[in-house]
Amino acid sequence: MVTMVGNESEFGKLIKDLIYLEHDAIAAYESTIERLDDKALSAQVETFRQDHLQHLSTLNEIAAEAGIEAPTKGDMKQILTTGKIALADLMGDAAILKAMKTNEDDTVTAYERASRHKDAIPASQTFFAKAHADEERHRAWFETTAKSL
Repeated sequence: MVTMVGNESEFGKLIKDLIYLEHDAIAAYESTIERLDDKALSAQVETFRQDHLQHLSTLNEIAAEAGIEAPTKGDMKQILTTGKIALADLMGDAAILKAMKTNEDDTVTAYERASRHKDAIPASQTFFAKAHADEERHRAWFETTAKSL
């Protein structure tokens, strides 16, 4: 799935869309943790889920400071992000990790774009850059680990 998050012209819409994206990502992580047979893999995925929870918390703070009403759950994309995981479960842990890598492709792209948003203040840009680095790290782990299974 190719995301359009990060292309918003209004900063408030960007923050809302990133919050939706994080809710969707957290749901996919929870589904992944439940479905992985290898508990060591599940434990690592849980650490990444914690990063997403922190991203969501920071985004909610940014929304509050900007007077933006923050979404409290994911959007329709959540069906796609969790559905890929459910289908991949039929083929085992490597397929689940590959599906998660494709989900991470979207979060990497979204935060990369967000870090360049014209209305982002320095504190927001710093957060977006950190989140982007987290997502790059997650994606690399999913890709490398899936190939090793």
